[in-house]
Amino acid sequence: MAMRPQDRYKSTTAGAVSANRNYKDTVFRMLFSDKKNLLSLYNAVNSRDYTNPDDLEIVTLENAIYMGMKNDLAFIIDTNLYLYEHQSTYNPNMPLRDLFYISSEYQKMLDQKSLYSSSLQKIPAPNFIEFYNGTDTLSDYSEHKLSSAFENLSGEPKLELIVTVLNINEGHNALLMEHCRTLKEYSQYVEKYSKQYNVDEELVYAVIKAESNFNSNAHSSKGAVGLMQLMENTAKDIAKKANVQLVGTEVRQNLLDSETNINLGTKYLSILIEKYQNIEVAITAYNAGIGTVDNWIEKGIIKSDGSDIENIPYKETNNYVRKILRDYKIYEKIY
Repeated sequence: MAMRPQDRYKSTTAGAVSANRNYKDTVFRMLFSDKKNLLSLYNAVNSRDYTNPDDLEIVTLENAIYMGMKNDLAFIIDTNLYLYEHQSTYNPNMPLRDLFYISSEYQKMLDQKSLYSSSLQKIPAPNFIEFYNGTDTLSDYSEHKLSSAFENLSGEPKLELIVTVLNINEGHNALLMEHCRTLKEYSQYVEKYSKQYNVDEELVYAVIKAESNFNSNAHSSKGAVGLMQLMENTAKDIAKKANVQLVGTEVRQNLLDSETNINLGTKYLSILIEKYQNIEVAITAYNAGIGTVDNWIEKGIIKSDGSDIENIPYKETNNYVRKILRDYKIYEKIY
């Protein structure tokens, strides 16, 4: 009987592996906490051309999760305060959430005693942006307004907060996506090829983080290239199986293309999961190689069910597998 997709990710270990469905939101924060990536996103959204990442001051409240609030990114540039949030589900309550959050930001910036002085206290002008890639149908650009939540409102609201919603699903906001390649890679390619090859998105993100930390130009000393750190010979073999046409004679250049790299890397993961019927062993083989893992299983060094990953003899691979499993389950306690 064919294995159901959901069964492919059931671990037999005591601490069962389970994907966190809020992982996409978390990955957004990890990606754009890098100032270079964040500046690229800011430039794309605002049609600017800043080049120095130090022009940004990231002011995200790290303890906000313990206050019942979560914001992906907050930063100041040009004396303006920007709150960036990723949402993979439709949420009309974003203005209210941002109202609570921005209040905490301003409290952090000001000495409360100064509020009783006769001098006007200046604060950065706020801007609220939501990047949306859920399944509800939205236009390229829309807005959530705080006033929509007011009961029995008559006349103009005395308090307003507007969240600009940018749809980053495939086929939307093309100019924005082209000007920020990292956003496009994040929002479209992983989702596309995870669905195509029936591999959990969260697992692909975890592998990318472990392999390259989301650096599409990453190179290893052993010759692995790109986001998912593929070796050239492996890439050529997988390209044939995935019917992917590599351009020219330089395989390495193909692997520096983010879409090609994610395509082939995700296909390779699907092949390994199909072969071993187990995530732990599959990601062990992704790092150490199929021949090595088959040899370990044959000699009884590790079990084929992945229940004894602590016995992986290569220290690098042992740490690698643990890191991916940790990132695969990351933030489940928080959310």
